[in-house]
Amino acid sequence: MLTKKNSLLLAAGSVALLALTGCSTGSLSSDGGDGSGGSDATGAASEVTVGTVGVQGDIQDISAFCGDEDLTVALADGFGGNSWRKITRAIFEEEAAKCPNITKVLYTDAQGDTQKAISDINSLVAQNVDVIVTFVDGGEALLPTIQKATEAGVKVVPFVGSPGGEPGVDYVDFVSEDINTYGKNLATWTIDKMGGEGNLVMLGGIAGNSYSQAVFDGVMEAVEENPGITLLNEDGPVATDWEPGKTQQVVAGLITKYGDINGIVADYGGGSVGGIRAFEAAGKPLPVWSANDSNEFACLWYQYKDAQPTYQIATESSRNWVVTAALHKGLAAANGLPNDEPSTFNLEIIEDSTDPDLQPTCESELPPDAILSSGLSVESLKKLFQ
Repeated sequence: MLTKKNSLLLAAGSVALLALTGCSTGSLSSDGGDGSGGSDATGAASEVTVGTVGVQGDIQDISAFCGDEDLTVALADGFGGNSWRKITRAIFEEEAAKCPNITKVLYTDAQGDTQKAISDINSLVAQNVDVIVTFVDGGEALLPTIQKATEAGVKVVPFVGSPGGEPGVDYVDFVSEDINTYGKNLATWTIDKMGGEGNLVMLGGIAGNSYSQAVFDGVMEAVEENPGITLLNEDGPVATDWEPGKTQQVVAGLITKYGDINGIVADYGGGSVGGIRAFEAAGKPLPVWSANDSNEFACLWYQYKDAQPTYQIATESSRNWVVTAALHKGLAAANGLPNDEPSTFNLEIIEDSTDPDLQPTCESELPPDAILSSGLSVESLKKLFQ
């Protein structure tokens, strides 16, 4: 279903990545100073701002950080097995290709195994990689390895999944959206559309990952403010491995166990489509559902909305584009160049089926797994999923 908002969503990420804004919206520093960093673990002066808060439009053109020396960069993924990770890898590789002095771009996939993630980073250090951008699914278990990489002179920038530790000291910086607020915002919207009462579930990814836990913490804040809501998984996020097939199985089990589920908050829209199929297979009414954006997630709403008028959805950006800011910070650190791009990005709801101005965007010409807010062009998305 083609709407005027289609082109806006598709263009938003790319425009933000290309715009040379040169601005920053804050100056929070881990060392309590002016936000200009300090000295990293190697003792070298750092000109990368740590701890600032901003929006996607604050991301600058990569040409400001490329430098002149030949560099090798790597994306060390804690898990690469879903569409979000594939899109994020494509964005990383397209962005790195804009620097003529980046002579090699490496990629590793730990496949959800923390020990392999440790081994992957150690291997990249041994290969004399200059910059490692990494999604730390293993949380604080990866921190000692990251600290050793930093001590070896490698510029490490974790993004979205946090290893703990101190940005600007143990690694260059941590780049992400405000994860806790993301969870609370979506949960608040979902609870409101539930009428403030009923059973709620929060779907996460790989068991024990730090990202899903942070989203869950935000969901819990909203739940605690609404005594009419029962969070069925009060001990933590329901593990789905961020895979539609696994999500369908898990949600089918939840339906069998609990019967009525009135609302779902998920940290992956692409996986949520499996959960929607589980409700359909069980013949149960679809609940109010919020997640990050995914083409098929939106398309399924259009498929079922007329038959189930109480079924509503909302999304925030899947923010694959944060990987570009992480790469920029790593390059700036490697080249001794200043970088004042945000460390934390504020997100807002971009699709709301109850708001005429924010109707979900279903693009039939794009693959189901496409993420319209990702920053990849239509051509790149089609090529990636062909």
